[in-house]
Amino acid sequence: MIDTTAAKAQSAVAIMAKAPQPGQVKTRLCPPLSHREAAQLYQCFLRDKIAQVNALPRAAPVVSYSPDESESVFKDLTPPHFALIPQHGDDLGARILFTFDQLFRQGYTQVIVIDSDTPTLPTAYVEQALRLIAAHQNDVVLGPTEDGGYYLIGLRQSHRELFERMPWNTSEVFPETRRRSEQSGLSVACTASWYDVDTPEDLARLMESLDHIQDELARQTRRFLQELRR
Repeated sequence: MIDTTAAKAQSAVAIMAKAPQPGQVKTRLCPPLSHREAAQLYQCFLRDKIAQVNALPRAAPVVSYSPDESESVFKDLTPPHFALIPQHGDDLGARILFTFDQLFRQGYTQVIVIDSDTPTLPTAYVEQALRLIAAHQNDVVLGPTEDGGYYLIGLRQSHRELFERMPWNTSEVFPETRRRSEQSGLSVACTASWYDVDTPEDLARLMESLDHIQDELARQTRRFLQELRR
C-alpha cells in the first residue's frame, strides 16, 4: 500500500528495479566483472537511485520490483515510507505500463518511471522532469539515453500505445516513443540526455567520471568501485 503521507503528493517517482542476484543483473559487464561483482555493483546502483528519489521534494517514492518473490529484498533496501509494487507483464513495456496503471489508480496525477542504471544522473534532471510533467501543456516527458533509449518517462495518464510492441533494448526506443506520442496527439517535453551503464565501455566511463564527482551523487557506487580497484 502507498504510505498515507506520501499519498498526499500529486506526483510519484517509481524506480524500475530487479533483485540484485548474481547472474540475473548486469551480465553484460561480465567480464570484466564476475557475476557476483556485477550484482554487488547493481545493488549499489539501486541504493544510489533510492537515495536520489528519496531526496526529491513533494514526490512519493516508489520501487517497482521484480521478481515477485523479492519484496523482502526491497524492504531491506528502501526506507519504510517507500511504496513497493511488484512488476507484472511479459516484457518491459507491459511492466512499465502496469506500474503507471497502479499509481494512477492510487490517485497520483503525475507519474515518472525511472531506470536504475544511471547512478550519475544529475538530480536536477529528475527535478526538471517533475516540473515538466506537472505543467498541463506536457503529456509526456522523456529523458533520453545516449544509446537511443530513455532513462525516464513521465505521464499524466496511461497511454498503452507507447509501450506495446516497442523494440526494447534497441536504439529505436526513444525516437519511436516520441513518434508514437506525436502520432497520438500528445505533447512531448524532454530533459537532457545521459548515459546508462550496460557495457564494459560504460563501466570504464563511469569509473573515470566518479573521480571528478565531489558531492553525494553515486556515493555507494563510488565506494564499491574504489574498493574493487584496490
